[in-house]
Amino acid sequence: AQKQAFADTWSNVSYKDTLHELNTLDLDLFKFLTALDAIRLSKGAIAYLTTMAIRILYMRKVLKDTGSFYLHCDSTMSHYLKILCDLIFGEKNFKNDIVWKRKIGIGQSNQKSDRFGQQTDTVLFYSKTNKQVLNNQYVFDEEYQKYVNKYFKYDDGDGRKYWADNLSSPSYRANLVYEYKGYKPPKNGWAISKEKMELWDKQNRLVFPKSIDGMIKRKRYSDELKGRLVQNLWDDVSGMGGFKKVRDDLLLGYQTQKPEALLERIIKASTNEGDLVADFFCGCGTTIAVAQKLNRQWLGADISHLAIRLILDRLTKPYGEEERKRIRADIEVNGFPKDVASARELATRTDKHRVKFQDWVIEVMLGGVSNEKKTADGGYDGYLIYPLSGDGKKKGTAIIEVKSGIVGISVLKSFVEVVNKEKADMGIFVCFDYQVTSGMSKYARDAGYIPDFKVDRIQIITVEDLLDGKTVRLPGLGEMLTFKSSTKRLDGEKEVEGLFDEK
Repeated sequence: AQKQAFADTWSNVSYKDTLHELNTLDLDLFKFLTALDAIRLSKGAIAYLTTMAIRILYMRKVLKDTGSFYLHCDSTMSHYLKILCDLIFGEKNFKNDIVWKRKIGIGQSNQKSDRFGQQTDTVLFYSKTNKQVLNNQYVFDEEYQKYVNKYFKYDDGDGRKYWADNLSSPSYRANLVYEYKGYKPPKNGWAISKEKMELWDKQNRLVFPKSIDGMIKRKRYSDELKGRLVQNLWDDVSGMGGFKKVRDDLLLGYQTQKPEALLERIIKASTNEGDLVADFFCGCGTTIAVAQKLNRQWLGADISHLAIRLILDRLTKPYGEEERKRIRADIEVNGFPKDVASARELATRTDKHRVKFQDWVIEVMLGGVSNEKKTADGGYDGYLIYPLSGDGKKKGTAIIEVKSGIVGISVLKSFVEVVNKEKADMGIFVCFDYQVTSGMSKYARDAGYIPDFKVDRIQIITVEDLLDGKTVRLPGLGEMLTFKSSTKRLDGEKEVEGLFDEK
């Protein structure tokens, strides 16, 4: 079981405070949400819409005049969200309701007994002003290739296929009515000026009919085609189902994870290299990863420690150690301790901050999962799972304990008892450097190795070590599987002997 890394939870109480805040920020938004609150729409839906409203409002405030805003949603809330966005951005700045066909194939896995299967989601596209960047996007797929093969069938012996296209103007333009090399103009005139006609003639881009009564045409070469212009129906970008190998490599455990191709199209369409891309619900970091790949600056925000660690791993994993260090050095992470002093301050400020300190150590620095129980936690603060085989079927488990208060050998002994009780493969004990005694170090060494591996079963690592880039030594491949799934952890009512017993 893994920690739930993703959850859309909206408080039915706290949204009232946000609603009153909106009353001072945007009266139209407040009136709209209050009207919804007065009818039979569920309180959960109102809470969600209120939460989204204030966030989108502030997103618009930081958006450049040339910037664009994209919001992915499903049919449950898309109609309400469009009204929200119309109020925030202005209906004149609504650009498209993009229909994304996320399920491609003939399977019936999403079919319901009382309705048609849901294959599409909505992406609402807005701009801040009429100055937004928009780069046309093209698709050169199998269907388009058939079109090319059918119509681009002529060549001049040089192997370049072309289509003889019409050169007449769709509407009358007096300045485009002229005779060229004895060929009469069409009724509305030519589509191009005489100067351009002469240029294309020199470039061998014109087709002259044998009869003087015929019509001059232009050569459209197939090797100059960009593809089919992308419209608002995106049925060529599949979701995260697909082939198993691709899915297993890319699926990071978030229920609303998007394919990179979807974000690549959006980012290419609305930004240029060097522009800033922001995702304030960045989750598993697909937007961030694509922005990095496309040479854009980026900013990502998420409430989850797990998400931040996952994004850092995603950005650095494909590279070697030196390149990883370089990439990490270029990334500024806010909200976490940056040195020993700030770590100690977080750990000792209040009980609430101590819990944040534990989560930071476990989820960000060690890549583990925090224990959801913060009191009566069973003697451990978190855990991590790591593979022991290449196929990932055989896994090892480690229990984590983080201490910022009084520490001694008796505390370490109690932790080892928990490791044994829960039948974990190893235990990781984290504290500050000044807290580690020689007796604790000896006791950890005396616990011996993990069976079949020359790796200490109990390991003490300090906060100073973690900040210095060091980590624990794991047996086997050393690649953690903690983020493989973010599905809810479901604990049954029955008592179990050990947390990590085989089920």
